[in-house]
Amino acid sequence: MINDVEILRKFERDFISGQGRLTYGQSLKLFTAMWEEGVMLGVFPPADPMAGIEVDIRMSRILNTCLTKPLPA
Repeated sequence: MINDVEILRKFERDFISGQGRLTYGQSLKLFTAMWEEGVMLGVFPPADPMAGIEVDIRMSRILNTCLTKPLPA
């Protein structure tokens, strides 16, 4: 848990300015490591992969609507 959000923001700014964006390979390596940690913690794969799909669909519809509507002037 992060107690001091400002320290995290500073770290992110410093990382991005020093490293630039991650390459596809770096992103894939990071994702794989996080997935494996989730498996070790027993979080992944979920027991019921379709659990909560209604919420995901609803959120997707809301976000897609926001992307297609023009911004108010």
